[in-house]
Amino acid sequence: MDYLTDIEGRKVQGLAPKPIDDGALVADLIALIQDAGSEHRADALKFFIYNTLPGTTSAAGVKAAFLKRIILGEVALPEITPAFALELLSHMKGGPSIAVLLDIALGADATLAAQAGEVLKTQVFLYDADMFRLRDAHQAGNAVARDVLESYAKAEFFTKLPEVPDAIEVVTFVAAEGDISTDLLSPGNQAHSRADRELHGRCMCSPEAQQQIVALQRQHPGKRVMMIAEKGTMGVGSSRMSGVNNVALWTGRPSSPYVPFVNVAPIVAGTNGISPIFATTVDVTGGIGINLKNWVKKLGADGKPILNNDGNPILEQKYSVETGTVLTIDVKGKKLRDAQGNELVDIAGAFTPQKLEFMKAGSSYAIVFGKKLQTFAAQTLGVAAAQVFAPNKEISVEGQGLTAVEKIFNRNAVGVTPGKILHAGSDVRVKVNIVGSQDTTGPMTAQELEAMAASVISPLVDGAYQSGCHTASVWDKKAQANIPKLMSFMNGFGLITARDPKGAYPAMTDVIHKVLNDITVDDWAIIIGGDSHTRMSKGVAFGADSGTVALALATGEATMPIPQSVKVTFKGAMQPHMDFRDVVHATQQQMLKQCGDNVFQGRVIEVHIGTLLADQAFTFTDWTAEMKAKASICISQDATLIESLEIAKSRIQIMIDKGMENAAGTLRGLIAKADARIAEIRSGAKPALAPDANAKYFAEVVVDLDIIDEPMIADPDVNNADVSKRYTHDTIRPVSYYGAAKKVDLGFVGSCMVHKGDIKIVAQMLKNIEKTQGKVEFKAPLVVAAPTYNIVDELKAEGDWEILQRYSGFEFNDVQPKTAARTEYENILYLERPGCNLCMGNQEKAEKGDTVLATSTRLFQGRVVEDAGEKKGESLLASTPVVVLSAILGRTPSAEEYKAAVQGIDLTKFAPPKATPLDAASVHY
Repeated sequence: MDYLTDIEGRKVQGLAPKPIDDGALVADLIALIQDAGSEHRADALKFFIYNTLPGTTSAAGVKAAFLKRIILGEVALPEITPAFALELLSHMKGGPSIAVLLDIALGADATLAAQAGEVLKTQVFLYDADMFRLRDAHQAGNAVARDVLESYAKAEFFTKLPEVPDAIEVVTFVAAEGDISTDLLSPGNQAHSRADRELHGRCMCSPEAQQQIVALQRQHPGKRVMMIAEKGTMGVGSSRMSGVNNVALWTGRPSSPYVPFVNVAPIVAGTNGISPIFATTVDVTGGIGINLKNWVKKLGADGKPILNNDGNPILEQKYSVETGTVLTIDVKGKKLRDAQGNELVDIAGAFTPQKLEFMKAGSSYAIVFGKKLQTFAAQTLGVAAAQVFAPNKEISVEGQGLTAVEKIFNRNAVGVTPGKILHAGSDVRVKVNIVGSQDTTGPMTAQELEAMAASVISPLVDGAYQSGCHTASVWDKKAQANIPKLMSFMNGFGLITARDPKGAYPAMTDVIHKVLNDITVDDWAIIIGGDSHTRMSKGVAFGADSGTVALALATGEATMPIPQSVKVTFKGAMQPHMDFRDVVHATQQQMLKQCGDNVFQGRVIEVHIGTLLADQAFTFTDWTAEMKAKASICISQDATLIESLEIAKSRIQIMIDKGMENAAGTLRGLIAKADARIAEIRSGAKPALAPDANAKYFAEVVVDLDIIDEPMIADPDVNNADVSKRYTHDTIRPVSYYGAAKKVDLGFVGSCMVHKGDIKIVAQMLKNIEKTQGKVEFKAPLVVAAPTYNIVDELKAEGDWEILQRYSGFEFNDVQPKTAARTEYENILYLERPGCNLCMGNQEKAEKGDTVLATSTRLFQGRVVEDAGEKKGESLLASTPVVVLSAILGRTPSAEEYKAAVQGIDLTKFAPPKATPLDAASVHY
């Protein structure tokens, strides 16, 4: 009856009944189906067939068991014949459905066994226990088992799928001009509904945009809608599997007639292509991502770009993609063509052999599972696996050294030609060491794990963590409904979790990136995390969608090309009044001046900041997401790396002391790995990771510290006449640009961009002002959220927390956490709970129309602050001392005011390494 009530509630919202994941509810449906006189029988039958989630959900288990009874003849239903029951099992992906199919295929009834065997041949989500059952049955002489294994060895689960069409007709829909952030496709403030795909789909873009898409589909039946970022890049910012899911929901096709609201194969495009993290997410759904190149720089007679008055290149249109334009994607010829068949642009990059496989299979991880299944079957039969899948591209350049990322990929590569050294561009399957799942995408990761029938973390993974930071600010009804369920699932799956489902340790809301940076105890590690700021300063980390995170958890592997690298080094010396955050911003500014284009986009930034500890270095690696880089690697010195690993060990021990260790001893294992790595470095057996002297880079950028003389602010430039130049993170301005006159309505010190030193800067500045002026008065609110509880504890022990408490008008209370988001702010200091807070924008936001100065990462429209009717909201990004001083003044400071305010303050400093680390050419593995 509760489900009927829920159905009525959703009907009022124009929503279909919610897909069912609860086994008890499916059991109730089955009882109604078997009751011929029930008034609810027809609906129960419909929900059972069409509205029950597949995979390892408890609902799928009950459904599979009932279908087994129908197939065996124990239950007879006119609507579900044994043949139809087998078809339904074929769409349930794995877990209970595979177990049932194996039971029947290996059973005594030869006719049913053969039928179940034919269905098994189409399935790919088999795990070790499933494959071992087939192997054992084959070895015992079972003919059906052999037949299924022979099919797997030929990869018939793939070869018998329909081919990708030679041509796809599309009609364009320009979603926005300029970069399209995933916040537009799946807003952070709607994160609570991501697991409810139909409901969450309502938040994509705007109701008007959704109506336009529907209208285009009606006007152009048979054509696919292609969503476009005009004059920009599609999918910048967070990973957001939910963003791709929403695009697929409105423009894709159903993955199965029996799985509700799970669509695949979206088609997206951008003038400047697709952001790296979003391109991976598109691959997960078997979609298409196109680099349109429909606007190009206007060149002068000298062949150089012509600049406008702002110093930006003037663009000219090569061809139009305005909404409603009919185009043809020539898949076979790998060209985009107009309605008359004329070539507009080469799109070969969208149709590599690997991407075509993803499109044919409907997802990238179907290919990953399929390859493993084929290999197992061939080995079991003692035959060679049929050459079905495109061979991995292996690029090896004689005499060329390795960049840092090339070294890491070579060390972690799986299934490559033995002894072959690979360079950038090679397609590699790699072992993943550390995996992170955050709490707003975590429910979708759990769904993906259930859908791919995974039940336990891969033993290949050294450590994995489920955070609670994105929902830390407000413990509201949405969080209370979602987070405990998520933590229970992930804890049971084998992750270290921020909350203990049994309540044995206090809830921790530490920012996930800080925790992952601590539990990464090897500079040769590969890290996958469900957030674009998975950018550790040890190893190489890739932000990923929830599907890729699920795949890494389930298999301990990831597949991707080895990225190209851009080398970043430094010269000169930091001015005493500058903070390292200013160096980070200046790096982006100087890169654009040196290179013209953003050479960081889609590549790995290899940054040589070896004198900074991991905590401070993370400020740089973290910001590389805003630089549109695929990832970053911090090249550290031996002594610095050892100190960073010792700090990491101490923090992991704190997690153990708080009771966060699991039965597998994951945290103790990480400490042991850290000890082993420290021993390697100290003995000289394996120094800190460093590139070879003869490594080849796409570009090299040298940052001149001498010319950074005043704070640098990243400005969303919300009123730029060129809409495509707004909200890009590329507009970096010195503080003097604002003439000490830009009003600041709110300051925010927090997010993954800050470390303990930043919170100490806040305390030091307050102490200094109090000493000279008697007291501190704020002319704008200042919100402070330490990224971790460890920092709070250490600041309390060191005496810095007291002054923050003294000036705070609000201090977080874990015993009685906030249950509602703040909508108004006073001119006081707010000490918020450790976590993401304003940076995420899903719970707390500034008041509409505010000008916010923040230490956070994102300046996208509507994220930290929404527009008001009369004024655009804007979030400018700066260093901690600039933010604190601006909140005290109520405006941006002058360069002179800033310099005076930071005298005697212990800012985050950086000095370039004095000597180049020893060449590690011999240390490939």
